Amino acid sequence: MTIAIKERSEEQIVEAAQNGHLESFGALYQRYYSSMVALAYSVLGDRDSAEDAAQEVFATACRQLTSLRHSNKFGAWLAGICRNTARQMLRVKGKTTSFCDPAKREPSDTRQPAENTDGQEHRRDAIRQAVWRLPPAERELIVLRYYNGFSHAQLSRVLDISSSAVNGRLIRAKRKIAAYLKRNGFTGEDYETS
Repeated sequence: MTIAIKERSEEQIVEAAQNGHLESFGALYQRYYSSMVALAYSVLGDRDSAEDAAQEVFATACRQLTSLRHSNKFGAWLAGICRNTARQMLRVKGKTTSFCDPAKREPSDTRQPAENTDGQEHRRDAIRQAVWRLPPAERELIVLRYYNGFSHAQLSRVLDISSSAVNGRLIRAKRKIAAYLKRNGFTGEDYETS
């Protein structure tokens, strides 16, 4: 990416890409690729499939970029394409939740976690179970925030919601995860709710 592109606002980069400037589209790809993989993963539950979906998202975006009316909404527009692409992949595969839906696999004996490394893996498995039981929008937030390290600002930009809405939704989702873990025999020391 050239210095001239780096100095431009995202809106200017989007507008240049809409006018056929390939380097600008490349800059958008670099900026959003990992976000789209993470978003697709929150729907599909499979990293390889999520990467395939992200590639398809950018192919679709390249073809449809001129249909974007508000260049300041590129991230949210791309996220919508990503959700639709991932859901279409699920339909093609004949699934209804995810490729490797962890919520369908109950952890063995969730009420008596072991004290060793297996116990730690058992807790991680229970947390994954809880995350995959969340409604899609909450799961998306948790996956992007805690599995992919997105900041509140990044979440706000990609999901097109305010930072305070991000915070409120994360709190509600974490409470649901904590409640699931508690119902399955994990104590407060076994998970973090903050």
